[in-house]
Amino acid sequence: MVIAQATTSPTAAALFEAHMQAELNGDLDATMATMVEDPHLINLASGTGGQGAEGVREFYATQLIGQFFPPDVEFISISRTVDGERLVDELVIRFTHTKAIGHLLPGVAPTGRRVEMALVVIVGVHEGKVAYEHIYWDQAGLLVQLGLLDPSGLPIGLDTASLLLAATGKG
Repeated sequence: MVIAQATTSPTAAALFEAHMQAELNGDLDATMATMVEDPHLINLASGTGGQGAEGVREFYATQLIGQFFPPDVEFISISRTVDGERLVDELVIRFTHTKAIGHLLPGVAPTGRRVEMALVVIVGVHEGKVAYEHIYWDQAGLLVQLGLLDPSGLPIGLDTASLLLAATGKG
């Protein structure tokens, strides 16, 4: 699977495309080869990730590579912003929760439910390599869609990804 994105900064964009493709291909060594010697990765909504080469490698090996997303995943680009030091992707992801996804849902067994979620990835770039990834999404909305959280009485919007798609003309 290739993630289609708008082109802006060829260097940062090409670097991140290579990084994502290595993740999607399940290639741990190729993924790590796109990163600086002392990277970090934080999935803010689930609290997963790693610090330093060993921590990031361990995270990729145990919670991401081979369980990145189910085969029916769809990535819909909303926007991409790039400067000399970082790349920011705003996207909507759709998939059916048919396999464990440790980085999003640590310890949660597949529910078989369809998910649509907005996500923001901030990628730091240093000397042509990925220095860090900070990834944000609405964990409460995701848990409600999977039937793992009762939204009654909670200020949770279940159609935020659809609203984002409609507002940007992508849906």
